[in-house]
Amino acid sequence: MDFRQLRYFSAIYEHGTLSRAAEEMRVAISALSHHLANLEAELSAPLFVRKPRGMQPTAAGERLYEHARSILRAVAAAEKDILKSAGEVSGEISVGMAFSAVRAIGVPLMKAVLEQFPNLQLSLTENLSAPTLSHLESSEVDLALAYNPPANPKFKLLPLLEEKLICVGLPAIIGDSTDPIDLDDMLELPIILLRQGISNRALMEDVVSLKKLESRARLQLNSVFAITGSLKEGLGCTVGTHLVMREELERGELHARPITSPELSRTIYLCEMADRPATFAREAVMSLIYNLVAEAVETGFWRGTTMAQKSGDWSFLKAHQ
Repeated sequence: MDFRQLRYFSAIYEHGTLSRAAEEMRVAISALSHHLANLEAELSAPLFVRKPRGMQPTAAGERLYEHARSILRAVAAAEKDILKSAGEVSGEISVGMAFSAVRAIGVPLMKAVLEQFPNLQLSLTENLSAPTLSHLESSEVDLALAYNPPANPKFKLLPLLEEKLICVGLPAIIGDSTDPIDLDDMLELPIILLRQGISNRALMEDVVSLKKLESRARLQLNSVFAITGSLKEGLGCTVGTHLVMREELERGELHARPITSPELSRTIYLCEMADRPATFAREAVMSLIYNLVAEAVETGFWRGTTMAQKSGDWSFLKAHQ
């Protein structure tokens, strides 16, 4: 039994003849008769008594019509509800973001939500990547932007952007050259690292290089503000990104050099829980985030390569425009 059979059956019941039902449903009488015969065979019961002047429902036909009417009404209500709701994004949505993401797209995201979805209440939380993922898992946030999340079937992960890491510090510590610095040479310098706790891999994707840096770090701090202050005071140098130290680099308060042998990078992901049902609000905000990240890269504010640029696949972006 399928939805079409129920529609055809109900039309025959309501109009009383195959010809009138066929005209209403805009199908051939033979097709209508064929579907009815298949339905009766499937139920092992006649649904109508064929008479010269029409179709008289049997007891089985009467009972089936009550079920069919309820089913068809429910389907119509569901269709109406979805069509109506699709144009109205409302309710509440909470997003957890790593520090870099807030700096790059936090304000544009708030502005876009206010302008495009006035009935949507946005909650934005800034934290390091590890706590942000913990908040996602505990349902404190609906979406998370985090670096290098662990492979976990609980999470549905969409890579957005890859950033190259740089060496940042005072010229007196890292040198005033803009030439690349080898990782081995950097290991001889006083190193300060951002400590991510149990998920320190969020700092970079190269775990081997991360272990080397951790073993030589003089300070490990879980505060971006504290690291920036320590760098300006000449306490050491760090591995970071242009975005995190953007203002200090532009003002000349800090200096940066690319890192080579090997190049270091990290990838930010848009994360959601795999077992949570989709909502219009979450889909709308995911689309906004994706577009804002792409725009930040295009304007040069966020130095990196979007995964769409890297793979040449813009399907997600096109599907949500």
